[in-house]
Amino acid sequence: MGYETITVAETGGVATITLNRPEVMNALSARLRVELLEAWRAAEARARCIVLTGAGRAFCSGQDLQDAMALGSLDLGRVLTEEYEPLLKAIYDCPVPTIAAVNGAAAGAGANLALACDVVIACESASFIQAFTRIGLIPDAGGTYWLPRQVGMARAMGAALFAEKISARQAVDWGMIWEAVPDEGFAAHVAARAGALAAGPTAAYRLVKQALRASPGNGLEAQLALEARLQGEAGATADFREGVAAFLEKRPARFTGA
Repeated sequence: MGYETITVAETGGVATITLNRPEVMNALSARLRVELLEAWRAAEARARCIVLTGAGRAFCSGQDLQDAMALGSLDLGRVLTEEYEPLLKAIYDCPVPTIAAVNGAAAGAGANLALACDVVIACESASFIQAFTRIGLIPDAGGTYWLPRQVGMARAMGAALFAEKISARQAVDWGMIWEAVPDEGFAAHVAARAGALAAGPTAAYRLVKQALRASPGNGLEAQLALEARLQGEAGATADFREGVAAFLEKRPARFTGA
């Protein structure tokens, strides 16, 4: 279908979804949320890697406040439950690897939308800000879930209370994101990263995500048992057999995700 607030491009097994409201720094309107969820579900059924990025100078400035005020009597709890939660779960539960390519400012729900992805790659000029307390709100869109797990309680609390800008380099140092790279060549770098994941053993990637996400809630015994079960599944895949054969034959592996 045609979209008004996003664009979708697919090449080499990579689906790139671009938030496309640059005139408002890709703010999250109700229509954008609907279109993004629909595009995401369609992409995960076809692609081997999904990249989420923004058009123009920002990644995403968060909730479109003009859109929200136009709704009149706004029930934020309902909006989060009915509109944000399905979108965030779709991103988090995606069976293929996902990359947030943060090309500029990521604020409020926009920052947390990025953190829902498996890997966050930012250009050096990008920044993250939990801007919610500036308008009398609390971090939402998963912010109170991602941040303590990624950066620890002390930094999560400071980021939420002070609502200060966190540079891309600082986000790397804190463990919030995977890497910050120079603005020049940013798009090519993301494309290479996404291409590498799309060419990889996507069945194993799905199991990697499952194992790592279960770890914080498991004791050692439970996690070892989970590893054994998931490794059994990985060892039964065609990609494992291909990986071993490629290693022995000293050639690049040709993974299919099966």
